[in-house]
This record gives sequence, structure tokens and C-alpha cells, in this order.
Amino acid sequence: MKELKLGKRDSVWFHENSGKVNVEYAKNECDVAILPIGAIEQHGPHCPCGSDTLNAIGIAERVGEKTGAMVLPSPMYGSHPYMHWGMEGTIPLKYETHIAMLEDIVRGAAVAGYNKFIIISAHGQVSSTIVAVHKLGLEGYFTLSSTWYDFLRDDKNVLDDYMWHADEAETSLALHLYPDLVDMDLAVEDGGTPLLDSKWKTAPGEATVAGSMYHFEGTFALMEKDDVEKGVIGDPTKASAEKGEKLVSAVVGHYCELIDEIKEKYPCGINPLGFRNPGSYAGTSDIKYDKDHDDKGRLL
Repeated sequence: MKELKLGKRDSVWFHENSGKVNVEYAKNECDVAILPIGAIEQHGPHCPCGSDTLNAIGIAERVGEKTGAMVLPSPMYGSHPYMHWGMEGTIPLKYETHIAMLEDIVRGAAVAGYNKFIIISAHGQVSSTIVAVHKLGLEGYFTLSSTWYDFLRDDKNVLDDYMWHADEAETSLALHLYPDLVDMDLAVEDGGTPLLDSKWKTAPGEATVAGSMYHFEGTFALMEKDDVEKGVIGDPTKASAEKGEKLVSAVVGHYCELIDEIKEKYPCGINPLGFRNPGSYAGTSDIKYDKDHDDKGRLL
């Protein structure tokens, strides 16, 4: 008779293991959970509408394999900046819906014993992820959220251009991770109409400079459904599988370094914040810290 794997796992993916295996794995091996998130969004004529989600899944799976972190199932849908709404092929969630979904996923995974959460996004949805992280923090859930291209800050190291949408960067990842879903014969350059000079905003993956805003900190763009003819911002004809492999390898390395530090500093069973406050501050502000933390929340 086959024995149940206690403290081990059958898969890097939470949904491919039994509940008991996931619980015992968090208790004995690793209680870091990765949540890959993307979107269902048109990606020009050459890439699938699931590109953002598939990119997040591909990166997260590799990180989970290398670090031992558990990878939670990815919700296919995401929230979107205002200029994406109304675009054919894009299915956006309202910000409130997406925030609530992220909160519920983390809360649910925590019941299985996971105490450290890394959100890996491959889509521009910081309008909801940042809010979700801080709401979860009020409840005592240690949660880090990043968008892979801003976490990497390639800054034209591998790429010829800064990353935008369905462009050189995203298409390169697609060619590396799921080439069978990409048709480069249909790849075309396209772009939108800028409302202000590009010096006032930091492009995705660009190194930050003085006097510029993050590209999602303002209404810099016209509505894409009316302004963008091909559904592309950038030039996907510059993409290659080789560039995609370099980008994925580099960003996976950064995530692995981050998770290794978390695992070393906070072993299994330790919540870095040291408390759970399910009612948030609406319920109580009288925080009771875990036995492994002092009365100020510092790890003993």
C-alpha cells in the first residue's frame, strides 16, 4: 500500500497535492507560499490572452522548484489600469473584487500552515496588490508583492526597449515558456499616444530617476480600445526565446535569494509579523504576539 507523504510533496503546486500533504509540508519543510497572478488580457495578434498569467506561472514554478516554496494555484483573472478597460479580449476584475480575492487566498492558505507569502505578478495591477498587502498586514499576514519586470529592473540589459505590453519583453517570455502558443508571423509593432513627455514617468523595468513618477501613478495614457490599433505597446518583432530565457533566469535568481533569506531568518512555523488579528484594527488593536516574539513584535 502506498504511504502518504508526510513532510514531502508530490508536486510544487498546492492544488496537485492532498490537503494533508500540504499541511505537513508547511509544518516540516517549508511554510513559504508563492501566489502567481496575471490576467486575461489581449496581447496583440501574436500572443494568447493568458500571457500574463502564463508568465507568472512559469516564473513561480521555477522559483518553487529551486527554493522548496509551495506554489498556490493562480487565479487567471486580474485587475487592470483604467486604460485597459473596454478592450476586446480583456476581462478585468474590479479593484475591490481583486483585492478581496487576494486576501481570501492568503487567509485560506494560512489555515494550512503557510506563514510567508510572495505574490509574483506578471501584469500591471499594483492598484490592487499594494492595497491587498497592507490590508493583510493589518491582519498579521506577512505578504510581499512584486511585479516581475520591476523586481528585475532589466533597464535594457537584456532588452533593446523598456517593457510595455505584448512587446519585446512579454513576447520573449512567451517564446521561452510557451512557444507553441505564439505566432511570430503575426507580430507587429504598435504604440499609444503619450499624454506627457516620457521623462515624467518610469517605464516598467526601468531604473528609477529623479523627477519621474511610476507609470501607474497617473493617467498618462488614452483609452487603449480607441488609441491602440493592434493591441501592442512596443515592438514584439525584437523578441526571442534567448532573451526570454535570460530574463526568466535572472528574475528567478532574485526571487530565490529573497526566499532563502526568509527561510533562514524565519523557520517553519514562525510568522515574521508575530500575530494574527483576523478582525484587523476594526476588530481590535490590542495585538497579542506569538511566544517566539517579544511584546514589541520582535523575533526572540
